[in-house]
Amino acid sequence: MNRKTKIVATIGPATSSKEQLKQLILRGVNVCRLNFSHGKHEDHKKVVELVRELDEELETHTALMADLQGPKLRVGEMKENSELIEGETFKLVNREILGTNKEAYMNYGQLPTDVKPGEQILLDDGKLRLEVVKSNEVDEVETKVLVGGVLSSNKGVNLPNTLISLPSLTEKDESDLNSALELGVDWIGLSFVRSARDIIELKSIIKKEHSLARVVAKIEKPQAIENIDDIIMVADAVMVARGDLGVEIPMQQVPVLQKQIVQKCMAHAKPVIIATQMMETMIDNPVPTRAEVSDVGNAVMDGVDAVMLSGETSVGKHPLKVIDCMVKIIEEVEEGYEALYHHERIPEKNQERFITDSICFNACRLANRVDAKGIITMTHSGYTAFKISSQRPLAPIFVFSGNKFLLSMMNMVWGVECFYYDKMVSTDHTIADIKYLLKKDRHVKDGDIIINTASIPIEEKGSTNMLKLSYI
Repeated sequence: MNRKTKIVATIGPATSSKEQLKQLILRGVNVCRLNFSHGKHEDHKKVVELVRELDEELETHTALMADLQGPKLRVGEMKENSELIEGETFKLVNREILGTNKEAYMNYGQLPTDVKPGEQILLDDGKLRLEVVKSNEVDEVETKVLVGGVLSSNKGVNLPNTLISLPSLTEKDESDLNSALELGVDWIGLSFVRSARDIIELKSIIKKEHSLARVVAKIEKPQAIENIDDIIMVADAVMVARGDLGVEIPMQQVPVLQKQIVQKCMAHAKPVIIATQMMETMIDNPVPTRAEVSDVGNAVMDGVDAVMLSGETSVGKHPLKVIDCMVKIIEEVEEGYEALYHHERIPEKNQERFITDSICFNACRLANRVDAKGIITMTHSGYTAFKISSQRPLAPIFVFSGNKFLLSMMNMVWGVECFYYDKMVSTDHTIADIKYLLKKDRHVKDGDIIINTASIPIEEKGSTNMLKLSYI
């Protein structure tokens, strides 16, 4: 695989058959996303079983990400053509009623105690806008309609100014999380993250369940932007979820925030995904708009680890064409945009991983100087692979590990290709054997320069402390 930027595809009715999944993987999907906002547990289980089956057949390592719904707020059932009129009063209540243009049920019991006068409430992805006038602090909130329009059943609600008291994991999320961990997924996406504490609490549950799953923090709340540095420090990866984020904050702020978050994640060696509406028109159309092509291309230029598809592959009419288009865009940008590569970061002295970080830094710098055709790392935890990848070397990153879980999990990480290897006899023997395997599979050829990183003594699986430069 020459492509370095990875592709995340959401699996749904359009792509859940074995043949469709096989075609997705063959055409370039690296991560299959299971959206727990939709579908039953048995549906997701079937997809996981098929993906693992295909990985055996195709000798691939597809990552699996379970995306939890989080505290998604919605209105209830509405009468047809209920049009909210600008300037008029509209009430949100806790009683389950059939909504009209005067009032509607909302599935959030603490709304009357959480909101304050003057705060805004957004409906249907921000198309309708309300301002809180008063609350009885029991079961009813009175608002003034700022931007009107027709409100349909079950539309989403956003509270950009309100500190909501809901836990980050709802009862549904806890049930979905248990199911996902039983299925052995590689990544758990946590929706509507507000603080680092949300991530820490989820990691604690995952650890209690003896799971190795890593956590993706989905950035879609203003509070997450305020706490972004702390969130990046504790998360294993970050997703810029531009749908709800662009509703909760002024939409014109999203492009700059996207770039800032990508830079921060690269600086901390944390994978970063860009999501939402990347190829949205291809849900119905066989070709993307030129704006969508530019959007995907710009994300690749920013240096993101992965770009994500949602409805395009889960329910769209052209899921395979979407992947083909995305691969073409990524490959073109990676070949023609030199500024994407060589983001060197000098390691800080006197910190715990200084020796390993120094090896990774110098491996990337040396690879650039000698035009190496591969940086090979042997790792059990994956740390060196994350670190080397974050510096965006032009040379492919070949990861060899006896940790089978790592092989699929790392498939979301920029530029990384994983191989199972558990014959750690001695450093020299292992390096020679790995060079032979890479040459046999035509990843490298005679005369190529490669760089190896490893720990000495190799059998102890300690911290990386060795760098070797050699010819094939």
